Amino acid sequence: MEGIARFIFETTKRMVLANPNIEFHFLFDRPYSDEFIFADNVIPHVVSPPSRHPVLWYLWFEKAVPRILKKYNIDVFFSGDMYMSLKTNVPTLLVSHDLNYLHYPKALKWSHLKFLNYYFPKYHSAADHIIAVSEYTKKDIINQYGIKKDKITVAYNATPEKFYPLDEKEKQAFRDKYTSGCPYFAYIGSLHPRKNVATLLLAFDKFKKLTNSNEKLILHGRLAFKTKKMLEIYEGMAYKSDVILQNDNQCDIVDVLGASLSLCYVSLFEGFGIPILEAFKSEVPVITSNVTSMPEVAGDAAILVDPLNPDEIAEAMKEISVNESVRQQLIEKGKERLQYFSWDKSAQIIFNKLKNLVKN
Repeated sequence: MEGIARFIFETTKRMVLANPNIEFHFLFDRPYSDEFIFADNVIPHVVSPPSRHPVLWYLWFEKAVPRILKKYNIDVFFSGDMYMSLKTNVPTLLVSHDLNYLHYPKALKWSHLKFLNYYFPKYHSAADHIIAVSEYTKKDIINQYGIKKDKITVAYNATPEKFYPLDEKEKQAFRDKYTSGCPYFAYIGSLHPRKNVATLLLAFDKFKKLTNSNEKLILHGRLAFKTKKMLEIYEGMAYKSDVILQNDNQCDIVDVLGASLSLCYVSLFEGFGIPILEAFKSEVPVITSNVTSMPEVAGDAAILVDPLNPDEIAEAMKEISVNESVRQQLIEKGKERLQYFSWDKSAQIIFNKLKNLVKN
């Protein structure tokens, strides 16, 4: 699961388990896995149509969802993925993860962008309360939509439980299998223009020329929309043979991150940036961007770089590569930084807001 799905999974699971006397109705747009039905107080519904296109989004939220909310006499509607219904009087708590469509519109399909431009301002205005996943996102909502700040509460993402530090034997076993035993930098996440993988590839080429070292780069994630530029840069790299493309079917993300020399997460825009916390939990140093929410998440526990400057990224990679004391300092700071983020705390913030909306 990527960021939005992870947020919904972790927070709803905790709310369900902590409140066995409350009935939760989960709405799915297709057959679901039993792992999402956390307890007996969850009542699942498969609601048609499956919504993976703007026209179907409209039909699902404006036709199907209001019908379900009315049929089961729902007290409050929690939407964790930024969409909601404008055709219901049921109080709605909307989670807003980011407004990247306003900042990087060219990274989206025309049909999707048109829908977001029309509906997202309406959703934020109509919601009874908004959960933002970072202070940066909260400020962005206020600035872009003119929403009053007291209508928005911040509830952070946190780290999935499965991440942990690998021991040296586990690290070397992974490297022996995938990188011919060599140390490597890792990127995890979708290969999407906003993630800035193209610039990371340019930076890695520069790093290799600077150091003539044996480090490699693993890109672990799915190919997303508009990856032509990234693939062109990849094909033209001097050190293309040292770049390894992977997906979740090939190996576990825990091993990819845990055995790496450093996470390189130089995205152009993030509402939060969960991989930063995943690296902290894995006790792996982090190089990340000095823009949007990433400095808020990383604090002083990462090397912050200009994501548009491949030379600066390459220098950060060199620092990680040659300076073990810097790596250890970042690892220790990362462990301390994790204390600021808790799924339990975020789930409680959300649940309190849901109760307030019902009471009001």
